[in-house]
Amino acid sequence: MSVRPASQVVSVAQRAQAILRELSRIVVGKDDTLKLALACMIARGHLLIEDIPGVGKSTLAQALASALGLRYARIQFTSDLLPADVLGVSIYDERASAFRFHAGPIFHSVVLADEINRAPPKTQSALLEAMEERQVSIDGETRRLPEPFFVIATQNPVEQIGAYPLPESQLDRFLMALELGYPDPAAERELLAGGDRRARIADLSPLADAATLAEWQREAAALHVAPALLDYVQALLAASRGHPGATPTMDAGARRGLSPRAGLMLLNAARAWALVGGRPMVLPEDVQAVFPAVAGHRLAGGARAGALSAVALLRAVPLP
Repeated sequence: MSVRPASQVVSVAQRAQAILRELSRIVVGKDDTLKLALACMIARGHLLIEDIPGVGKSTLAQALASALGLRYARIQFTSDLLPADVLGVSIYDERASAFRFHAGPIFHSVVLADEINRAPPKTQSALLEAMEERQVSIDGETRRLPEPFFVIATQNPVEQIGAYPLPESQLDRFLMALELGYPDPAAERELLAGGDRRARIADLSPLADAATLAEWQREAAALHVAPALLDYVQALLAASRGHPGATPTMDAGARRGLSPRAGLMLLNAARAWALVGGRPMVLPEDVQAVFPAVAGHRLAGGARAGALSAVALLRAVPLP
């Protein structure tokens, strides 16, 4: 694979940095999280945000869609939500003497699945299958979802009442899992002084569109990865599985091991991170920057505990 022209990559990075600056006016004090969310979208992945209510999860999703000029829909997951409420339903039209399909909110480019673990497993599966296949089959007909298509799911901590934890197979549908956390004192003071930031989303000027994002996704997929970097990724995968010679300081009970598909997703995320950073090839630092977000929920089933396990792996595996 050839190295991309540096000027082309820098141009994308400059526009991405402008988007991040706009987003930082809405989601204050979370620059790394915003960059990871944008990289996740450029890598054609989906994002899971696990945190308590009130820290800005929904605001981040809406602001990201507005800054990129994408059609946005929010689905509030509840215990009585049905798959048809997500995917859509066919209703008989008496005048046309035929069934007419009414598309659900999933037929948008950015879909916020708010509090996904409040809904029963059947409804969760309807969304997650669409995420994987990027299409839905209803009444014997397959309907493609828009491109680009990006799901941001928020999840309350599992210890809260009324939550249905996502099983491992469904967690694996998400490229990254993040935790916003509380703002630092300076950012919190800025929030308190400036009021609710969600009201400012309407003032965001779109700095891209669907075609632009699709082009960035192609650019990221074409970034060069050296054989030595592939060796490093393989070493991380092997260490996560407890192979001989790998001695990560992880609790064996928490270690599940990363699959080959997780390795592919890690490379996709690292390519996107490098593109946002203006680099024409992927460096070990790019892999390290995205590794906790990509590997954490696959190792320990949660953003916080998994990130700690991922950091332990990074410390245990030497750089190439």
